[in-house]
Amino acid sequence: MNSRISKRSRRKVRKMRVFLSFIVLFLLGGGLIYGYEFIDKTSKASKQIFKPSKNTAEREIEIAKDPFSVLLVGIENMEGGKGRSDVLLLATVNPAKEEIYMVSIPRDTRTFLPEAGYETKINHSYGYDEVNSTIAAVNRLIDVPIDYYITTNFDGFEDVVDTLNGIEVNVPFTFKAQLTGSLKWKTYYEGPMKLNGNEALAYVRMRKSDPQGDHGRNQRQQQVIKEIIKKSTSFSSLTKLDDLIADLGENVTTNIPPSKFLSFAKLYTKIKNTEIQNLKIEGKDEQVNSVWFFYPDEDSLKTISDTLNASLGTSYGNQLTSDDPIEPDSAFDDGLGSTQ
Repeated sequence: MNSRISKRSRRKVRKMRVFLSFIVLFLLGGGLIYGYEFIDKTSKASKQIFKPSKNTAEREIEIAKDPFSVLLVGIENMEGGKGRSDVLLLATVNPAKEEIYMVSIPRDTRTFLPEAGYETKINHSYGYDEVNSTIAAVNRLIDVPIDYYITTNFDGFEDVVDTLNGIEVNVPFTFKAQLTGSLKWKTYYEGPMKLNGNEALAYVRMRKSDPQGDHGRNQRQQQVIKEIIKKSTSFSSLTKLDDLIADLGENVTTNIPPSKFLSFAKLYTKIKNTEIQNLKIEGKDEQVNSVWFFYPDEDSLKTISDTLNASLGTSYGNQLTSDDPIEPDSAFDDGLGSTQ
């Protein structure tokens, strides 16, 4: 049981890291307004992180005007060189409507993987053709065109916060949360507090002590995101640009062209106060041959697909079919344990 809880905790930590690392990468382009020096450094860093994908949508997008989607992939490196797409977040942005949607895809979601030829956990997708197969799997599940992707190996969030010498937040109520690594308990007191990277991570992942549950956690996530964005794009952070870019360059890959960074800066000024609308995939966890899977509800998937496509102004047909082959359940036992 303790092992099961530990694995769940690690997954939550990784989810927070990829989520916040994405926001920093997505909006660091705002620093372009501060001059040529940043443009030059960002250009150099982009050579390290830029990697096109064959499975993203082939659409001409004018950032700051046209709606677009971004898939966020958190990679867990495995022995033997393969990895798993352990965290999957799909976001859509509509600049004209000033609208942002985000949906989290459970790592144990059972779905058909074209490269495998059968149904299995969606987090196995990365092991076939890295981000290309992951994009295909998500596109098939949720049925939404994916324009951009961003991957991270989970190390970016704490590094960025620490590089910024911490962030200040307004804690809504007093609570205790366990820090990762040291496993020590920290008390967060109601009111203004300054947090380092490790403390900020525990702050955004706490849920059980929040009277609003997930809704309260989402509010704290957005609070921290805005503080990171505010501080990383301030004049006082100019001396830390090398370190900030290094934090991202060592941990992130994306197909967002460097030529679009300035457009993202313009978009940031327009939507920086926009609240993220979180969508939830309904479904159920079931155990098969000692392996836990998440079975998404088809009506829920269709509702989410319709919502995201409406925001994007696109129309996709349902790609899921009842003829998809299903591998015997014993093939899924990867030793990951329960999602409960």
